Amino acid sequence: MRAHQIMTKNVVTVAPRTSIEDAANIMLRNQVSGLPVVDGGKLVGIVSESDFLRRSEIGTERKRSAVLQFLFGPGRAADDFVHERGRRIEDVMTLDPVTVEAQTPLEELVRLMEKKDIKRLPVMRGKDLVGIVTRSNLLQAVASLAHEIPDPTADDDHIRDRILRQVDAASWHPIGFEVTVRNGVVHLHGIVTSDHAREATMVAAENTAGVKEVHDHLCFVDTYTGFYVESREDKRATR
Repeated sequence: MRAHQIMTKNVVTVAPRTSIEDAANIMLRNQVSGLPVVDGGKLVGIVSESDFLRRSEIGTERKRSAVLQFLFGPGRAADDFVHERGRRIEDVMTLDPVTVEAQTPLEELVRLMEKKDIKRLPVMRGKDLVGIVTRSNLLQAVASLAHEIPDPTADDDHIRDRILRQVDAASWHPIGFEVTVRNGVVHLHGIVTSDHAREATMVAAENTAGVKEVHDHLCFVDTYTGFYVESREDKRATR
């Protein structure tokens, strides 16, 4: 999937000279946590909830010690003063925001959000703002795509082959891994040396098209002591 397939298209924007009060009310009214800032049709910045955290109106200005004030210098103090007491969006907005193109893959969107520690990405088509992708958009994509999609080739043999192929290719694959499948019900057998490997194997099976249930028969073995523990499911079955 790409940015244009999940983005919010009707983007609410503000101008640089929009008042702080008006921008805050626009965000509340539209239930958004950030707004692109547009001047003459050109994207010039972005403002988010975090830009309203340090404000004189609510008494949350930064209080730096004399030592820090000396180290940062008067320029930093002046910037803080403007950010905390400025009356217009241009006083608090982030300049030159990170943007993406409409065809940007989701993998790249997530990489940028993580690397830049940001929650939203304006989507551009050339110089035009055509949408915005937020973490909420990604969550909606997960919710809409996570349900099972029918696969006409998902018979028992195909299911078994796909699970074996995916798990055996992983560095954490169980020792002596075996899979049995009957009417879409999967049984996993083998030896794992960590709970992480057990969980990963279960997830691989559960995410395979056509799987209805997954049963865990993976045994845990401590590589140092040889201590052996049956799966919880097998323990319950023997009680």
